[in-house]
Amino acid sequence: MTLHRRALLGAAGLAALAPATARAQTRWQMATAYADGNLHTRNIRSFLQEVEQAANGRLSIQLHSNGALLRMPEIKRGVQTGQVQLGEILLTAYANEDPLFDADALPQLVTNFQQAKRLSDLQKPFIEARFARQGLSLLYMVPWPAAGLYAQQVVTSLEQLRGSRFRTYSPMTNRFAQLIGAQPTLVQSAELAQAFATGVVQAQVTSAATGVDTQAWDYARVFTPLGFTMTKNAVFVSRRALEGLPRDLQEAIRAAAARAEQRGYELSEAAQRETEATLAARGMQVTQPSQQLLDDCARVGRTMADEWVQRAGDDGRRLLEQYRAAG
Repeated sequence: MTLHRRALLGAAGLAALAPATARAQTRWQMATAYADGNLHTRNIRSFLQEVEQAANGRLSIQLHSNGALLRMPEIKRGVQTGQVQLGEILLTAYANEDPLFDADALPQLVTNFQQAKRLSDLQKPFIEARFARQGLSLLYMVPWPAAGLYAQQVVTSLEQLRGSRFRTYSPMTNRFAQLIGAQPTLVQSAELAQAFATGVVQAQVTSAATGVDTQAWDYARVFTPLGFTMTKNAVFVSRRALEGLPRDLQEAIRAAAARAEQRGYELSEAAQRETEATLAARGMQVTQPSQQLLDDCARVGRTMADEWVQRAGDDGRRLLEQYRAAG
């Protein structure tokens, strides 16, 4: 009888402890708009695994990818309001909120990964300051592979695109289309194949990675690597949620974020090589840009940079001066 009672008491004790243990674990949610196979999402999964390992049962994070929980325009606000604790956005997609988010979308400003890192490091304090005012903490930023031109024929000058229906996905690509005399047409990635097939759009600038994601060989014939832009994704956390964690766990998250940024650059460089090769292997003509086309893009880029500084004010002017001086 005594043994039976002891067993019951022991079971009751374990049952009482179980809810306390469950309550001790903090549960976070993270939202991203990109598919599981995307380089950024794969990087995030590695980052979250490292954080959970360091947390040793104190923190679990559920990733909602492919816009399943929040679409791109909703993610930043979702973190600000506590709907999710972590988020990833394409910075340029939020350019209407603040022009500083758009610096990496200036054509031909950044054409390789070394330049992308230099701009990112200079831009970081400006992004951190803006996020801080909104209750957010920046964790890391990673560039996309360089964007190139997709068309149905070889393009050797921007004059060939005058009057064409040009796919846009941000304020900067919209302005670029206007300046080259094309017709800006907003199309999301998921709708690209249909848009090209039906003639809604005839050309676009985006990365080879996006081309592979959307099977560009089904809708375009030629890809020209331009180093047109290397826009960045930013991963960030609710400052309130972060500061609610033990100090050692906060430091572990920061350390994992630093590793994720370095790993992200490596993944992006590999993706650029692999996806350009995939486009060629699937039958697309991958052509090197003519000097005329590069000069045309640089000319339009200078006009857009001047316009951008007018919008971005002293911070924008200072950022571009620092970047160009470092070059």
